[in-house]
Amino acid sequence: MSSGQSIPVLVGVGQILQRLDDPREAAEPLALMLAALERAGEDAAAPKLLQRADAIYVLRGAWGYGDPGREIARRLGATPEETVGTPYGGNFSQACVIDAAREIQAGRRGVVLVTGAENGRSVGQAQRQGVELPQSEAPGTPDRKLAEDKAIFHDAELARGMNSAGDIFAIIESAIRFANGETLEAHVERIAELWAGFNAVARDNPHAWIRQAYSAQEIGQASPDNPMISFPYTRLMNANARVDMGAGLLLCSLETAREAGVPDEKLVFLHAATEANDASFLSTRAEFHRSPAMRIAGARALELAGKSVEEIDHFDLYSCFPSSVEVAAAELGIPEDRALTVTGGLTFGGGPLNSYGLHAIARMAEVLRENRTSTGLVHGNGGWLAKHAIGIYSAEPPSKGFRYENLQAQVDALPLREALVEWEGPVTIEAYTVAHQKGTPRIAHAACLTDDGRRTWGTTSDPARMDAMMHEEFCGRRGDIDGHGKLRLDEAPA
Repeated sequence: MSSGQSIPVLVGVGQILQRLDDPREAAEPLALMLAALERAGEDAAAPKLLQRADAIYVLRGAWGYGDPGREIARRLGATPEETVGTPYGGNFSQACVIDAAREIQAGRRGVVLVTGAENGRSVGQAQRQGVELPQSEAPGTPDRKLAEDKAIFHDAELARGMNSAGDIFAIIESAIRFANGETLEAHVERIAELWAGFNAVARDNPHAWIRQAYSAQEIGQASPDNPMISFPYTRLMNANARVDMGAGLLLCSLETAREAGVPDEKLVFLHAATEANDASFLSTRAEFHRSPAMRIAGARALELAGKSVEEIDHFDLYSCFPSSVEVAAAELGIPEDRALTVTGGLTFGGGPLNSYGLHAIARMAEVLRENRTSTGLVHGNGGWLAKHAIGIYSAEPPSKGFRYENLQAQVDALPLREALVEWEGPVTIEAYTVAHQKGTPRIAHAACLTDDGRRTWGTTSDPARMDAMMHEEFCGRRGDIDGHGKLRLDEAPA
């Protein structure tokens, strides 16, 4: 392989959706990945490139494979120099593409495959029917891992039984509402309209999992078919992991693409990319409704691409829950009335865990091919709005080549809050949610600030209080914690 700088380019994309009534007939995730990559090779009009893969990246999934990349290589007839794995995190789809582009640019790789798949729908069907699904052997471990797994729950959160993504992002949502000075009613209307816009995009995306039309009222209002999960989030505001979906990306150097006969109309270039992480623990964040990492990394990505945010034509902001999109849009300076997804998001486009981002990049490539002078930004988020990876793409080649920076040092220089596992005394509610089970309020989780600015957590299961918290604003309300996490609230101010 030639040394020196090469131009990385995305040449092929493939997406697979599987809907079968009998889970025993469903393809397993490994087969979905293979089919998606084969489709990517066909999309590039150069299927033989798959056999020339120098590296195969596989997004960590809910499956139990050891080194799926090596088994994929065997079935493709490829002999890659390395297989690459990831921890859990929605940022790692974009991070894999960034890493692959850097490897290609440095001349260490000529052809790279990136893939991921989940069969959450089939697994759910099989569990309900008492069926055991077979899984292929894929032993071993990847040759390299992009990062190591880190704990994402602080002891202060675990002490109060917080272990739900929906609860965490709903708590962030309440902080956004309070910071905006919105009423509960106006806030629900706004985020339901936001999600109705995502639904509208999904209806025009041939790869979306849910293409049925939903109004903002249907999305925002709890009903038997759309129960409340974590106030104010109904089911239709949650990421949808009940999907069988796979995606594959084929990247190579521009030189390799030319040699393989990839048509010019298939080429999509990564112009710029950045990465940065906020604090892993929600409890230690300075503010819930802000993301310094997103702000710093987003601004730098635009600078590296030589673009203002107004010059970006298409966006896909990571959309596990509305608060993720709202924070990203605010930090990037994007008005919420712009189209903020090209897929329909993890609710309607489909949420195959870590690999959703591959579908976002694949769909973005299709959109950019239709208008070759346009530019698109893809944002990936992992953890509790913690890990961020941003890529800016266009079908036009970058004038200054692919540019990348990691902005972690700037983020790490910013202050954090001290978190308390146990606290007895007065507090002010900072943010909260009411967690539901089968549509019925179960427990309210509240992030609370002590009078000296430290953060702790309290809970209440009082039915009257939980009902009130869904009809009145409790952010800013005073109360006290009894030393064991039980929250007692003062009466509403006159």
